[in-house]
Amino acid sequence: MRVETSIAKEKAGKMPKDSMQTLKEEMTRRISKQYDDVEVIVKTASNDGLSVLWATDKEIAKEFVEETLQDA
Repeated sequence: MRVETSIAKEKAGKMPKDSMQTLKEEMTRRISKQYDDVEVIVKTASNDGLSVLWATDKEIAKEFVEETLQDA
């Protein structure tokens, strides 16, 4: 499963240094407990966004990832 999290450039610019890498590591750790073979990508973009790809149960996986992201 691949999880792509986009953070708006304005927000990313205000975040502490290395916070995007820390978010990626924490998301990978938490999602890996529920799903095998997870790739997490955290990137800047014009808008915030979340994509879940290559999951067999996309809706359930996306809900889990959204909850995990809110907790992180």
